[in-house]
Amino acid sequence: ENTGYGRVEKTGIPIVECVDYMENSPLGRAEWVRFMALFFERMPTADSLFGATVAAYDSLRRLAAGATDRPQVLTERKYGASWYVPGGRSYMACLLRDAGADPIWSETPDRGSVPLSFEAVFDRARSARFWLVKYNGPQRMTYDDLRNENEAYARFSAFENRRIFVCNTAEVPYYEELPLHPDRVLGDLIRIFHPELLPESRLRY
Repeated sequence: ENTGYGRVEKTGIPIVECVDYMENSPLGRAEWVRFMALFFERMPTADSLFGATVAAYDSLRRLAAGATDRPQVLTERKYGASWYVPGGRSYMACLLRDAGADPIWSETPDRGSVPLSFEAVFDRARSARFWLVKYNGPQRMTYDDLRNENEAYARFSAFENRRIFVCNTAEVPYYEELPLHPDRVLGDLIRIFHPELLPESRLRY
């Protein structure tokens, strides 16, 4: 925003900005594959891919809509001085709601992440049933690792009840697949929050 593109800009080659990351709907972001296809004359392929994603996502969303219990879910962990939580109108909040969960800050109007203090997060999310963490590292994250990082993490209910689910983005293509296949992430979330709805599935991420 309000910046140039340096040497690339000086080549004179047209530059097209893609702002798919600003979409607050998982399927809205996935539909950008149709925009990309225009540059390669592959619209039929893109339409087919997007159509399959919509069908799979909507099928899972309808399945989760029948869940009678909507657990509260905490995401990520403190980074630097702040803990970034999904705003109520954000992409992640939408994904959590579609998976039959209750985003803790769902009442906020924010379309992106909201930086909060540790104390503010602890005050509202202490009793959240599930805690989802993404990280990038050479080894599997453990409960001891989290406790060593911050002893106060052990006071969250999800920690005490061993309901923390981690995704190591160094080992699985989470970020690579999420834009085009939010249905795959949605399936994992439903399997975590409502395992009885997808008893035969295995976690992908």
